[in-house]
Amino acid sequence: MSDISIPASDGGEFSAYLAKPAAGSGPGILLIQEIFGVNQEMRERADKLAAEGFVVLCPDLFWRQKPGVQLTDQTEEEWAEAFKLYQGFHEAKGVQDLISALFALRDLPECNGRAAALGYCLGGKLAYLMATRSDADCSVAYYGVGIESALEEATAILRPLLMHIAEEDQFVSKEAQIEIKEALGRHNFVTIHSYAGVDHAFARGKGITYNEEAATLASQRSLAFLKEHLR
Repeated sequence: MSDISIPASDGGEFSAYLAKPAAGSGPGILLIQEIFGVNQEMRERADKLAAEGFVVLCPDLFWRQKPGVQLTDQTEEEWAEAFKLYQGFHEAKGVQDLISALFALRDLPECNGRAAALGYCLGGKLAYLMATRSDADCSVAYYGVGIESALEEATAILRPLLMHIAEEDQFVSKEAQIEIKEALGRHNFVTIHSYAGVDHAFARGKGITYNEEAATLASQRSLAFLKEHLR
């Protein structure tokens, strides 16, 4: 496990955490951070996916504002900093950085050339945008915030997309969830799973809204989806 540098398409470079499988090679996963940066949670998640046989790359998307951010959801101060970074995040440039990271992931000698985008929270929205704007072989979006504002891009989805929606998501209204389900529910490449009684970030292992039952089910579904479409 190590950090590597990736050149940005518009100049400069950013870091990414790399986790490799014990077998030495396999399909790739571009793991997309929450608003807390490439923190311990994301690194542990990358390590767990690597243990499943994937080459995992988790890029630092806040590098244009503050490189190396590693926050938690445990204090008001960290929440305030995370939201400040989120509000200052340039979404279009973030997607460009993810596409650059996807190229870098596929170029790694350990990667077999096939790669998915998988993200949570902010990363969930970005995973959706990777499904609409990149050639990722498949994508997985956990409780993406703001997807309803980009539903017009859904016609560009040409590869499988799996979405996990928390029905009691404090950051995604019931109305927004209905919009998403109505717009994407019959899309040929989109599968949506909705989880009753759970809040945003139900899969964040040490998070305050973690729900073990929902997180386990979503993880099982995601792994089956990834293995189906990447191998």
